[in-house]
Amino acid sequence: MIRESVRRAEVPRAKPRTWRGAALAGRLPVARVLVDKGVLHLDRYFDYAVPEELDAQARPGVRVRVRFGAGRGQVRGGRREGGGLVDGFLVERVAASDYPGPLAALAQVVSPEPVLGPELLALARAVADRYAGSLADVLQLAVPPRSARAEKRPSPEPLPPPPAPAPGAWESYARGPAFLRALADGASPRAVWTALPGPGWAEGIARAVAAALASGRGALVVVPDGRVVERVDTALTALLGSGRHAVLTADAGPEKRYGQWLAVRRGALRAVVGTRAAMFAPVRDLGLVVLWDDGDSNHSERHAPRPHAREVLQLRAAHEGCGFLLGGLGCTVEAAQLVETGWAKPLVADRDRVRAAAPLVRTVGDAELARDGAARAARLPSLAWQVAREGLARGPVLVQVPRRGYVPRLACGRCRAPARCRHCAGPLAAREDGGLGCSWCGREEPRWHCPECGGSRLRAQVVGARRTAEELGRAFPAVPVRTSGREQVLDTVPDAPALVVSTPGAEPVAEGGYAAALLLDGWAMLSRPDLRAGEEALRRWLGASALVRDQGSGGTVVIVAEPTLRPVQALVRWDPVGHALRELADRVELGFPPVSRMASVAGPPEAVAEFLALVELPADAVVLGPVPMPAPGVPGGPPSDRPWERALLRVPPGSGGALAAALKSAQAARTARGTGGGSRVEVRVDPPDIG
Repeated sequence: MIRESVRRAEVPRAKPRTWRGAALAGRLPVARVLVDKGVLHLDRYFDYAVPEELDAQARPGVRVRVRFGAGRGQVRGGRREGGGLVDGFLVERVAASDYPGPLAALAQVVSPEPVLGPELLALARAVADRYAGSLADVLQLAVPPRSARAEKRPSPEPLPPPPAPAPGAWESYARGPAFLRALADGASPRAVWTALPGPGWAEGIARAVAAALASGRGALVVVPDGRVVERVDTALTALLGSGRHAVLTADAGPEKRYGQWLAVRRGALRAVVGTRAAMFAPVRDLGLVVLWDDGDSNHSERHAPRPHAREVLQLRAAHEGCGFLLGGLGCTVEAAQLVETGWAKPLVADRDRVRAAAPLVRTVGDAELARDGAARAARLPSLAWQVAREGLARGPVLVQVPRRGYVPRLACGRCRAPARCRHCAGPLAAREDGGLGCSWCGREEPRWHCPECGGSRLRAQVVGARRTAEELGRAFPAVPVRTSGREQVLDTVPDAPALVVSTPGAEPVAEGGYAAALLLDGWAMLSRPDLRAGEEALRRWLGASALVRDQGSGGTVVIVAEPTLRPVQALVRWDPVGHALRELADRVELGFPPVSRMASVAGPPEAVAEFLALVELPADAVVLGPVPMPAPGVPGGPPSDRPWERALLRVPPGSGGALAAALKSAQAARTARGTGGGSRVEVRVDPPDIG
């Protein structure tokens, strides 16, 4: 039996482990491979030999597996051997290699499906260079994990282009119809869109996508979260029907998401809507990129090299020559800069339309709170109680609070300085037995006095959503109270009297709009130690107020914050563009981003000092710091025992590329020398939070 099996066996093949003795491909026998190592000093292509049996499958863009890490002495049968199997992408095939020694062979073509096209590769390289990261790390964000079952399923046949849409909601903006016509005619306009309050913005995005599709091109829409994806998805389906666009979110699951991604890559679907991972979607013949609410922190990637969706889509618009639409209810400083520099045109409605669509905004300042007995007793001023009572007679009332949860943070009742532990500077909190204790070290604090003013009275710095819901439930016992926050986020609420208590960003949409809204503890949002505190507070307030009915229908918003502050005045006038322009003017005077380019270098003090001594910064760079900072750890918990420092590096416009290149070179040098572990240094270009 053994002899018969040997007699019937085919000619022995070379083992795929090394392909020792196998013949090379006759044409273009060398493959350039991007190895998925993700370390900066290996951020380049490596050459491998292409065995003849893999010639047909080894096409540019496919996933491969290669042996990596073999030494120069490990050569047998003309092949370099050894090393571990790692994944990679085949970038190109060439006739000869620049490497003088013997090459290792491709171990395996994982899939014949080309997933890395030249446009995506060029975009990933541009993003890696801008953020001082590695190409492999960017491609991990850009190309989803493989699903063999999804690859085997055929994608649907592409549909013909739809007709050009009517202006619809774009008629409310002076340049809106012209923007839509330009897209439908095949042009590539770039605009910053300040949307009117109300639900019409989703329809506006859908019509812009339809105009791009009508020109025979593709469109990409990136939004902050899944709830917004559902609203845009519904608007696109209502306008274009099903089968025209793909939805790329993590909630879909790996197989379904990869199947949708492949349909886009193959050209079967020409429109995409999704969250930040969709910013790299390989849309064929891209004609328009849309980003909604660029100030939302969800647009900033958490994984290295931490790109921001706004910058990635700007790169796509520049490299692929497509249209660009940056929209939102508010306006960030970066968006205002795009208009000021002439890179994009503004899309805004005239003041009469804005006033007709916005609710009435009323303010309650510190002086009124001091005279208001109801506010001292229950934290809600009399005006807020009155507006809530009148609003409940007509429909639901939204209550926005800056924090979730029940246990409040404590502050001095006189000067509002945070109450901190004398031993570790941790935040003090009220215990169940009525005493005070530190949230970090657990020590009791029986005789606390404010180090700023000497006061001994404490107040709740921020009362969370659950506590606020309990207070309102006692005040309005016959009215249902719903909460929306981290534990449970509501999508919609019915058009019926109810109190809806929500944290910022979790506000559900009310059918027919809210009758009123109360924006509580505004000073807490404005007092955050961050450069963007005012901009972020205004963005959150606008998002909640836009869910309220217009002033003509009785919609009213009460904000508990000092009326003279710039963000509060911008909300009262509903003028986010004016606020952004004034913030931009301040940044120009102070040299803060986005006028300048900035990077942060954080780590243990000795590692930061070593890095700053190693890096060759541009001549016009300014080093700020280093200064102490909390070490990474559990959010809200005590910092690590090991101290950390952070230095900020700032360069003027035009030197951002040189700064990123210098940071990447220094980090690569440290990695190659084996500096790591406890001495790691975190480098981040354009950090969203710089204090």
